Amino acid sequence: MKRKPLIIGVAGGTASGKTTIANAIMKSINHPQMVMIQHDAYYKDASHLPLAERARINFDHPDSLETDLMVRHLRELIAGRAIEMPVYDFSTHSRLRKGIIKKPAKVIIIEGILIFCEQALRELMDVKIFVDTDADLRFIRRLKRDIQERRRSMESVIGQYLGTVRPMHVAFVEPSRKYADIIIPEGHNPVSTAMVVTMIRQCLRGGRPMAALPKEEVRYG
Repeated sequence: MKRKPLIIGVAGGTASGKTTIANAIMKSINHPQMVMIQHDAYYKDASHLPLAERARINFDHPDSLETDLMVRHLRELIAGRAIEMPVYDFSTHSRLRKGIIKKPAKVIIIEGILIFCEQALRELMDVKIFVDTDADLRFIRRLKRDIQERRRSMESVIGQYLGTVRPMHVAFVEPSRKYADIIIPEGHNPVSTAMVVTMIRQCLRGGRPMAALPKEEVRYG
């Protein structure tokens, strides 16, 4: 019987360092059959709305994402079939016509702030990692990123943070950490990441599944 791929979820608040952790895991393991799926790619297409309305969408609420499509895509990958992952254009709040082909793999990493909020998504994961970073550090990182990379004004970043990002974090993201099997503190923690990588390698060699490990064995920080 074909072995089910190992599915790892990496969640955490905005600018917590979850993407850095996910990329570090990918780079450290460097397995030829690894694939990453970002929840951000599944934002609902808003091209049917006027630009002014698109800008008012609450992108930090679970309803802004087409998670059921992501679940279907993961099930396709588990079944050994390729998918076309959407590509989302954040400048226009719309999906591009052509997606990215993702082929079945032995290790699938899912990354996003809200992935633990959805039961159907959680049930597909073998291990769930939550990156726990203090709110002040997350805000500073987001402020710098949005100003430098997205050319936004300080006022707009602060307004969005206070209006939707922080309230949605309190309502959805922070409560979802209770589902985590592993909690990694302060963004990229090399020691914690190395321990996670060691366990993943053990699973790839046919060792004890990560889901079978007692939680006290897999909490670092």
